[in-house]
Amino acid sequence: MFKRDGGVAGVKRVAIVQSCYVPWKGYFDLINSVDEFILYDECQYTRQDWRNRNRIKTATGTRWLTIPVTIDGLYGQRIDTTRIAQPDWAERHWDTVRQAYRRAPHFDQYASAVQDAYARVSTEQFLSRVNRALIEVVCSFLGIRTPLSSSTDYSARGSRTERVVNLCKDSGASIYLSGPRGRDYLDEQRFVEAGVELEYFDYEGYEKYPQLYPPFEHSVSVLDLLFSAGSEAPRYMKSLGAKVGVGSP
Repeated sequence: MFKRDGGVAGVKRVAIVQSCYVPWKGYFDLINSVDEFILYDECQYTRQDWRNRNRIKTATGTRWLTIPVTIDGLYGQRIDTTRIAQPDWAERHWDTVRQAYRRAPHFDQYASAVQDAYARVSTEQFLSRVNRALIEVVCSFLGIRTPLSSSTDYSARGSRTERVVNLCKDSGASIYLSGPRGRDYLDEQRFVEAGVELEYFDYEGYEKYPQLYPPFEHSVSVLDLLFSAGSEAPRYMKSLGAKVGVGSP
């Protein structure tokens, strides 16, 4: 499944996913497993989802970090038009992250770079731009070189499966790598008709790493893995296991 060091000439694997706020390690495994990662932020913003929030570990349990956003109605608001509501959110989030992880074994390795990243996105007005910028920063930490693009870079048309298939065709994809939940809503026949092979990513079987504040929790922000494992972080990811030592900013 993983493209690194095993790609096939003439084969292009693409994933199409909404942006998330400092997502978990599996999101970055998906990025590293394709030849182009398309951020699908022209779709509807969903409340209480991963678009503008994620969790970190603290001494008192997991804690949500949520970017405050402006809701301009009940339905139809796109992710890439969703505006950030409070300008001081980034400073507050960094302070919370610092308090939670300052005793983590590799906090000092990343602290300055992560703080700088928060400072850079603090003036952004749109959620989608913040998410993309922070995703790109984490990719650089992990040595992931997959190009990121936006669905709006293409002339996407149709809805649901049809739109995804057309994005695959427009981007030159021969394989579409979907998250496992895609099984619930994708019309697989549409991919067959378009000549695009459909694959599903498997998020099961991740190894535990030395994590602060037991019990262990896999589904927290990737910042937890970086601060906990440092340059060994790739060892605990599926597509990056051979890249131990690339995790310095």
